[in-house]
Amino acid sequence: MPGDLRPIPGDLLHVTRAASVQFVRPIFFRVIRVHDDWHTYQGWLWLDGYQMDSKGDAVDRRSIYVRPAGLRWLNHAARSPAQPRSPVTRTPAQPRRRA
Repeated sequence: MPGDLRPIPGDLLHVTRAASVQFVRPIFFRVIRVHDDWHTYQGWLWLDGYQMDSKGDAVDRRSIYVRPAGLRWLNHAARSPAQPRSPVTRTPAQPRRRA
């Protein structure tokens, strides 16, 4: 994966020592938020998400500090640099009406 590719919410990542020295034991990580507003060193970013077990179940919520160039994508939610990224838009939930 090119180094300029950034994770988006929903991406499933394999996070290894290539992403940060703290990951001597690799983890699977589902992204829920990328902290673009947190100041970091050039080429690094903070991610919020869930650490996943081998069955795909969330076992811990955590924030991790990584280099995107060292991440490995495991699902199809990641975009290649050639594909446009559309912002995530959410529509407010409609109140339930009682019959």
